[in-house]
Amino acid sequence: RLEATLDPQSVLPTIVETTAQALKLSYAAITLRHEQGFISAATFGAPRGETLTLPLVYRGEQVGQFILAARGTGASFTPPDRRLLDELARQAGIVVHAVLLTADLQRSNASLQAARERLVTAREEERRRLRRDLHDGLGPVLGGLTLKLDIARGLVDRDPARAVALLGDLKNQSQTAVADIRRLVYQLRPPALDELGLAGALRETAAQFGNTDGRMSIIIDVPRLLPPLPAAVEVAAYRIVQEALTNVVRHAEARNCTIHIACDDEARILFVGIGDDGIGLPDARLGGIGLTSIRERAAELGGTCAIERSPGGGTLVRARLPYEAQDESLDGTEQFTVTGIPLGIPG
Repeated sequence: RLEATLDPQSVLPTIVETTAQALKLSYAAITLRHEQGFISAATFGAPRGETLTLPLVYRGEQVGQFILAARGTGASFTPPDRRLLDELARQAGIVVHAVLLTADLQRSNASLQAARERLVTAREEERRRLRRDLHDGLGPVLGGLTLKLDIARGLVDRDPARAVALLGDLKNQSQTAVADIRRLVYQLRPPALDELGLAGALRETAAQFGNTDGRMSIIIDVPRLLPPLPAAVEVAAYRIVQEALTNVVRHAEARNCTIHIACDDEARILFVGIGDDGIGLPDARLGGIGLTSIRERAAELGGTCAIERSPGGGTLVRARLPYEAQDESLDGTEQFTVTGIPLGIPG
């Protein structure tokens, strides 16, 4: 029956039912180890005789219990019964471990699917926002510029002064349109990444935040030469640092903050760490939108991100971003100090 049972949810009920019926037991049950003890996973029958509890063990670790009751009132287990049940418990321990692994995998898959759905939703919302900004903002502005240019051309001979005034208005409108285009481009990919590279863009961001809050020292510990990174990894690292710094400035009341960038060129992983010596984030903020966005940016690339309280006070954000390197590797490191002294965090 077990060989025919493919659904993991049916395995444990099949074990207890088959065991009870085959050995004519009044009761059989399996419990699984939980944080607070053991929880019932499958039962069959009702106990009437002697009750026997056997540990279910996998590689030296107890994963559950096999609870069995003898055939009827006053009945007990014989030595041959015990030997047989001990062997059944040994086999059941292996099955229970496999069921627990399957359950963990299903939960992980469900979490991954939920993250992918949030990502798809976020991308669709971003497309809608861009379409709205282009259609309702830049579209009419550029259309209006074309019309006014035609009007200005017609006024050059008849009313030069009015044409000059109209051209001045067109200049202001075109400058506004350029600013809107730059804003849209920045939201897609920060221009500093192309102009300065990841390290330079992070230095610029640190300087901006340092100027915003003169009380806080920001230190960047970054390789002097980073390997060529995919655009998505650069954007993710930049946004993670940006969002983490925003949280530090708004909530941490920190005096020092360190940004640490490192690469494992063999494993093809970019490490991003942000640590501060502030008051730490309360539980309510550990699940906030900004920190959730940080985790999802890492997950989107197949990486991980941990946000935790530092033992010495403050908050640590540590992300691992896998990448495919091209042809260069690291060559030395340097520190860039905005103000103050370094604050070390684990890499």
